[in-house]
Amino acid sequence: MNFETSKTQNEAVVRTNVEKLDASNAPELKAELVLLNKSGVNNIVIDLSKTKYCDSSGLSAVLTANRLCKDTSGNFVLCGLQESVKKLIEIAQLDKVLVITENEAAALNELRK
Repeated sequence: MNFETSKTQNEAVVRTNVEKLDASNAPELKAELVLLNKSGVNNIVIDLSKTKYCDSSGLSAVLTANRLCKDTSGNFVLCGLQESVKKLIEIAQLDKVLVITENEAAALNELRK
């Protein structure tokens, strides 16, 4: 499986196990996020520490998570960005929209504020 999810009552951490988050696997990530949201999880962390490349499909999945959480009064945090993914997010100016932390522990702290 390309993604690993650990879930508690109303929060989840989704870890990517892919080097490239692109059109070949982003729909699977989106589907996982929608399922989490429909099951009542509205606080989500996506950990991209294993992902070295992300295209527009990957960004779309990340933005889907952000929207699903906001629409249900939850929180979304992105963490573990590799340099190339971080640059793409900055170019798209999503660093001004998304909450981004260095690692999963910091992301969970941010989520629980």
